[in-house]
Amino acid sequence: MSEAFASVEPDGPLYRLGRHPDPWAWPDWSYAGPDGTFGNRYDDPEASYRVLYASSQRIGAFLETLARFRPDLEVIAELDLIEGEDEPPPAVPRSWLDNRLLGEATVAGRFVDVADTTSLATLRTTLAASAIRHGLDEIDAATIRLRAPRAFTQQVSRFVYEQRHDRGAFAGIRYRSRLGDDVVNWAIFEPAPDGTSPFMAAMVARIEADDPDLQAALRLFGLTLT
Repeated sequence: MSEAFASVEPDGPLYRLGRHPDPWAWPDWSYAGPDGTFGNRYDDPEASYRVLYASSQRIGAFLETLARFRPDLEVIAELDLIEGEDEPPPAVPRSWLDNRLLGEATVAGRFVDVADTTSLATLRTTLAASAIRHGLDEIDAATIRLRAPRAFTQQVSRFVYEQRHDRGAFAGIRYRSRLGDDVVNWAIFEPAPDGTSPFMAAMVARIEADDPDLQAALRLFGLTLT
């Protein structure tokens, strides 16, 4: 049996933006970096399983993907000091939209809630040495969500992946977005070769330029689609 973890099942569909032709396809290993990961928060540091990232909120899928287009704070501060005509907002190229699809899926399995007090207590005990190696002086919700380097959160992923509950392996990790508490995200583990797919049903759709959630995400980030 596993260490003590709080775990939950998704209570509704999950959403993900991904490249054509299938946003639910596991990423190709050929795109992994020298460390064997794809550079994401809960990737496997030992490069034996892949991870897909999704959101409970449809708009969350847009927010998470568009966040990289936001101007950094220094640019925003400098623009605020410039007098005269407003600068045009940062642009997201239309090619970005054309190359992506929106996926919606029903996902089965139990996901470890890493921000739950029970889960944090377990991680604090079992990964203390790893935290110290990564320059952390504490393991708490703020550490997991904001402070921890990805090398550490990837260790969290590996530790969770190796644990078992009364019905088998965990399907992944549930965590709240750094972009806001109202967005709940899910890191979905690739099952073992003899395992069962976590996807009970999945579908994909084109994203139109006037999609309400796309437009809402662009407004929140001060972006425009060109």
